[in-house]
Amino acid sequence: MSVLEVEALVAGWRQPAIRPISFCLEPGEILALTGPNGAGKSTLLMALAGIGQIFSGRCVKNPKARLGFLTQARPPIAGLPLSGKELLALTQASPAGLPPWLSNCLDQRLDRLSGGQRQYLALWSVLQTPAELLFLDEPANHLDQAGIAHLRPALRQRAKAGAGILLVSHAPDFLRDCCDRAIAVEPCPCSNPRP
Repeated sequence: MSVLEVEALVAGWRQPAIRPISFCLEPGEILALTGPNGAGKSTLLMALAGIGQIFSGRCVKNPKARLGFLTQARPPIAGLPLSGKELLALTQASPAGLPPWLSNCLDQRLDRLSGGQRQYLALWSVLQTPAELLFLDEPANHLDQAGIAHLRPALRQRAKAGAGILLVSHAPDFLRDCCDRAIAVEPCPCSNPRP
């Protein structure tokens, strides 16, 4: 059974932002949403997660599938006394498998980590959460080459464990190395950018 089925779906915010799109995501598959900036890729992820608006079409998630979602937006953490270890505990994510450059920093507060370290920790907390459906919006943002090199096999391992992964990225090499296939998102000709 597919973990996600999308049929002729039109999504947006106040008005439609994308042309109708159809696809199925299977357990163990990594599917990329591609298209230029402003095409509506992130908007589509938000709508599929129940945050944006679906104007028409159909979206059916496997009712047993739990959702893990990495958005591009990061909550402010300045002054927040939360460590990396505590973040992983909150999301039920295991630190096992983290690269040494991050596992050695788990006792530090999040606001004392670099942007790349925080990004990878947020990404890891979603990748390792007990979910069967993962939405990842620009997971490679702010990562250096070591982070991207570690992310590729981590994504494959998570898919091999049975998760269906839907991701957005503007990095063609990353998409080519990580994804099983790609679907182009096309903007509605009448759409305006999100407010």
